[in-house]
Amino acid sequence: MDTEKLKLLKKFLGGSYKSGNEHLFYCPKCKHHKRKMSINFEVNAFKCWVCDYGSKGIHRLVRRFADFTTRKEWEKLDNTIDLARVDLLDNLFSEEEEEVLNEEIQMPDNFYTLTGKSPKLTAGRAKKYLKDRSVSQEDVLKWKIGFCDAGDFAGRVIIPSFNDRGELNYYIARSYEGNWMKYKNPPASKDIVFNELYVDWDNDLVLVEGVFDAIVAGNAVPILGSTLRENSKLFKKIVESDTPVYLALDEDVKDKELKIMKKLLTFGLEVYKIDTSGFDDVGSMTKRIFQERKEEATLMTYDDIVLEEVLSL
Repeated sequence: MDTEKLKLLKKFLGGSYKSGNEHLFYCPKCKHHKRKMSINFEVNAFKCWVCDYGSKGIHRLVRRFADFTTRKEWEKLDNTIDLARVDLLDNLFSEEEEEVLNEEIQMPDNFYTLTGKSPKLTAGRAKKYLKDRSVSQEDVLKWKIGFCDAGDFAGRVIIPSFNDRGELNYYIARSYEGNWMKYKNPPASKDIVFNELYVDWDNDLVLVEGVFDAIVAGNAVPILGSTLRENSKLFKKIVESDTPVYLALDEDVKDKELKIMKKLLTFGLEVYKIDTSGFDDVGSMTKRIFQERKEEATLMTYDDIVLEEVLSL
């Protein structure tokens, strides 16, 4: 059995050599030039001795880096596959989704893009607001940010969301003029993957609360709040892609963050917690600080969650 598994691992990790009970491969995550990824079939675990990437359960490594065919072949060999998880997946994706014909979303009237040289003199105030929030011109280009200087959305920066086909499906409208209503968003469903067009499902995904948090976090999706339902499009996409998830929610929603982690762990996903203490939110961090926090993130287990729940009582 282990010999057959070893052959499958070599399909996507390359050659290896054996040292004691361990097989040493090149690490697919840090891509160190030496074989520093240790895989031990006896304890069913793997670890890179350079970047410290590792976990209990070799199937996690297979699910993340192998192709579809190899993953299916591994499942036939692996006796540790959680049958309960298989049932959960069947239930999650078995129900036929009703086709929802949403009203076509359009950018608000008087919208002007900030991705180029704006002809509007009023663009200066919007640009200053973004600069004060450490949003760079590169961020503006990536997120297609604009603003409105008149109409119902006057005095607001507009951050659009596009689905995987490149179609506008939502936008965030944030006031930069001290309006009592900070956000004024379109009358459309929030059951979307915000800016799915730019999400890399083969890489680590960060879940944050708001869009300004996502701008800092990189490959990230704002959940547009502090909850994540199992039947939401975002949750299903994460499970379907088997994406490692990093949670970086504000400290004041710790209980809700733990609930999200529980749901994700139930489906056998890799779940990490990023420490956001000392900041109002991710959006108030620099990108450098956030990446440092992400590198120090904690791989969560059910025991970790139970302990945090007890300590929070």
